[in-house]
Amino acid sequence: MSTTARQGIAGPLATVDVDRSDAAYRAWLKEAVRKVQADANRSADTHLLRFPLPEAWGIDLYLKDESTHPTGSLKHRLARSLFLYALCNGWIRPGRPVIEASSGSTAVSEAYFAKLIGVPFVAVMPRTTSPEKCRLIEFHGGECHFVDDPMKMYDESASLAAETGGHYMDQFTYAERATDWRGNNNIAESMYQQLKLERYPEPAWIVATAGTGGTSATIARYVHYMQHDTRICVPDPENSCFFDGWTQNDPLAHSDCGSRIEGIGRPRMEPSFVPGAIDRMMKVPDAASVAACRALEQAIGRKAGGSTGTGLWSALKIVSEMVAEGRTGSVVTLLCDPGDRYLDKYYSDAWVSAQGLDLTPYARTIDTLLATGTWQEPGA
Repeated sequence: MSTTARQGIAGPLATVDVDRSDAAYRAWLKEAVRKVQADANRSADTHLLRFPLPEAWGIDLYLKDESTHPTGSLKHRLARSLFLYALCNGWIRPGRPVIEASSGSTAVSEAYFAKLIGVPFVAVMPRTTSPEKCRLIEFHGGECHFVDDPMKMYDESASLAAETGGHYMDQFTYAERATDWRGNNNIAESMYQQLKLERYPEPAWIVATAGTGGTSATIARYVHYMQHDTRICVPDPENSCFFDGWTQNDPLAHSDCGSRIEGIGRPRMEPSFVPGAIDRMMKVPDAASVAACRALEQAIGRKAGGSTGTGLWSALKIVSEMVAEGRTGSVVTLLCDPGDRYLDKYYSDAWVSAQGLDLTPYARTIDTLLATGTWQEPGA
């Protein structure tokens, strides 16, 4: 420690110069940041898939296929951003665990990055999380810590971090601020680059579901920043409070139980959900989400998770409105993660039946739309 004298009006004033730099830590930090950035550098962009619609409609529907990331989901982008943010803030330290509250996919991706930089990882998650996601977390070297009440994930994660001297990543707070929404090949910039040679390069709508809310915030901010005319729609599943909080302008809105659609929907208004940035929300029944998942497989031969079904249902409804109004253009939604993580849920007739879900009227709505161009409300 060194001291220097500084002359002030009242006479000499001693100042203390504290140097907390540590050569070994700085070397570790530099290498950790390099490894995380290298993961992005060697990863190709994700594909933009076309969902087949009748040519006569003059409407193109795309799915941004985030399942092709190294950890198989949209959350790979988020986890990378969160790790860079926490590393550069000095929050992650060598040998100390990273802890996250997650319903699955974020934890899979964070386990991957924790292993990449050589720190332990603990995922705090609902006991109902799919076994396949738990297997993937453990495959990447992470540990699963279960809670019975989804609302207790936050406090349990903070307690574990305090007990172990680790870092609680807190995706629900930091998702919207860790991501560079102005560009830097974020998901929004990537979409627009890939649409450049399409017949409608500026989409009329982008549909993005919300778990943390970080993705919808990134896309909406980018759209406003670049002065595009694209509108942003956020679909919300059952047992989630985002729709009520948005429509009623209520930051204290909450739900008493967790979402059946893993990865999206929350029981409280999360700090990373930015209501003022988006243009529209839809409340989507869980049966509609599952029916849309299955319709996607029939249309393009790809299984996807329930959050993809939620987004696809809303995108198809928007398409039907465009057809009815005689408007042409493009709509983009997300393929968030692969369906093989949910074979025992959304693709299991036994699970669907046990949940009391009737997919038939929602499947009929989709079939009717694709055959006739009209939207028939389920049960009508």
